[in-house]
Amino acid sequence: MKGEVIMTSNEVAVGNSVKKRKTKKRKIASLDRRKARSGWFFVLPFVVGFVCIYLPIIISSIQLSFSKITTVVGGGTDITFVGFENYGEALFKDASFVQTLVSGIQNLVFEIPAILIFALFMAVLLNQKMVGRAAFRAIFFIPVVLSTGLIEAIDAANIVTSSMEGGINSGAEQSTADQIVSSIDIQKLFESMQFGSGLAEIVTDIVNNIFDIVNKSGVQMLIFLSGLQSISPAIYESCQIDGATAWETFWKITFPMISPMILVNAVYTIIDSFTSSSNVVMSYIDGAYKTGQALSTAMAWFYFLVVILIVGAVAGIFSAFVFYQKRD
Repeated sequence: MKGEVIMTSNEVAVGNSVKKRKTKKRKIASLDRRKARSGWFFVLPFVVGFVCIYLPIIISSIQLSFSKITTVVGGGTDITFVGFENYGEALFKDASFVQTLVSGIQNLVFEIPAILIFALFMAVLLNQKMVGRAAFRAIFFIPVVLSTGLIEAIDAANIVTSSMEGGINSGAEQSTADQIVSSIDIQKLFESMQFGSGLAEIVTDIVNNIFDIVNKSGVQMLIFLSGLQSISPAIYESCQIDGATAWETFWKITFPMISPMILVNAVYTIIDSFTSSSNVVMSYIDGAYKTGQALSTAMAWFYFLVVILIVGAVAGIFSAFVFYQKRD
């Protein structure tokens, strides 16, 4: 009888534990649902704005890319559906668009890795303990602030004015970066090392565009800094105890831990660079819009598809090497 009582009490204990686990799972599930509802609540203004404002514009833009606009006598316009005629004209009749598109992609192939490498390098330096670290972080983020909104327009006006004055006074003068490259003569240096002229041109272009690279690296630096600060100091302490060098610690601990940030920055940099107002393809499409709205719209949507394909390819390649830390 005693044995039967003990077994019954064990079964009761097991039943109670199972009920507690089910109750705990229900609480966790309900908490996750509440978090999901809160997330939708915060996203709701964007969803409403996108559906009510941006979605009709996108639909009308797609329709315009498949149409032809003609001016009606007496005022007004007539929109006629022409299928893929605008896309065919942009790709096969307008040779300048394809040439501009290829050259723009080639330039960004070398500019985007340079931005990512520079941003990661500066983030690692600014993450070190040193006097005035906050001031240095603010200094490197200042170009991002200066390149937005009204300040960018004022700066552009100043550039136009200075270029006009330079043309009137003494013609085209070399910039400081061009003078540095000319004094070092990188091209002759690489040719003497038998690296070829192609690599010399790439390095020369990167050095000449160092201002743009620094100007476009501010947001990426912040993202890398947030990723570096999320790494537990205990991991670095264990590496020091094991006798790992700084080089080994970076490649085996720091780099894998911030690989998700590298993916985020790569996608952000691609979209930011391809849609920048200084991009040659964007400037060409903007100029084409003044002469033909339907043709420029078709160019813009084709350019959008190219950017999406590049982003998808880069995300797919980077995702294979991204390390995600599992948290129980």
